[in-house]
Amino acid sequence: MSSIFNSELDSILEGTSRSFYLSLKELPNSIRPQVSLLYMLARTSDTIADSEQGDPSDLLLALESYNDFSQGKTASLLDISSLAESQRNKSEASLLRNVEKIVSKIADFSESDQKAIRRCLGIIIGGQILDLQRFSSDEGTILSLESDEELDDYAYRVAGSVGEFWTRMSLDHIFKLKEEEMEEQLFEKGIRFGKALQMINILRDVPADLSLGRCYIPRSKLEGYGMTPIDLLEPSSMDSFRPLYDGYLDLTDEYLTSAVQYIEMLPHWKFRLRAACMFPVIIGKRTVSKLREGNVLDPSNRIKIDRSEIKDVIKKVVLSVPSRQASMRILRS
Repeated sequence: MSSIFNSELDSILEGTSRSFYLSLKELPNSIRPQVSLLYMLARTSDTIADSEQGDPSDLLLALESYNDFSQGKTASLLDISSLAESQRNKSEASLLRNVEKIVSKIADFSESDQKAIRRCLGIIIGGQILDLQRFSSDEGTILSLESDEELDDYAYRVAGSVGEFWTRMSLDHIFKLKEEEMEEQLFEKGIRFGKALQMINILRDVPADLSLGRCYIPRSKLEGYGMTPIDLLEPSSMDSFRPLYDGYLDLTDEYLTSAVQYIEMLPHWKFRLRAACMFPVIIGKRTVSKLREGNVLDPSNRIKIDRSEIKDVIKKVVLSVPSRQASMRILRS
């Protein structure tokens, strides 16, 4: 890890990033610190927004304060020590305890990198603020998004914007594209790449989100199948839900196809950058396949890729990345 991070922050990063740490470790040194810092900043805001303790209005104030502080608009932050103490995940608690130290690292980068980090973080926090405002309700009530347009906007804000940022860093520090049209295509595919990963999270975590009173499956689409968010609390509703659910998995597959095309546009000899992108795509495609087969509404059987499969992905990527044909064969399988 770059000297921008000390051992304490790197340990927190690894503890919060789970499988995404695979990609962070593979990133070229020229952009790894920027992407890693953005991830930590975004996980900090996510931890605030998703805190189980605290009134929604208090969490909203804390999130807005963090946004102003990280954007350099204010010199101080609301006291969030009580939120830190309430976290079950030790690494997420450490994020909140070290928030000022983490934010201070933005200043270690160039002016253009600082601008890109703050722009992306602002978009992410904007999505999280909308979430808190949208889903604030009396306990026991489940609220949902209204339309596919709201779902797409949310997926862009919290993940598509990260694909945009990743692309900006790559073009600024690793390689150039000769044609402006190709650059526009890369950004577009990068945004769809990020949306793919967020859609997987949404489609995998339906029961967990419902337990928090949140339904990211739009109400208008559920009504088209004679369903309401409350119906999704029953695992037996999966047969009725399946056609709609499969449609969103199809959309996710389309986004993953764009992610594969994104990797194809990267210079072949940038092995580490390509490997960093390959990990989430392969893991994402395997997760979508499992979601098609299982009952996602059953909270007792959370669908995910296990450790042995992660190790298999690592091995396949390491062996295939030097060969364009081999790596594309794995990505398209």
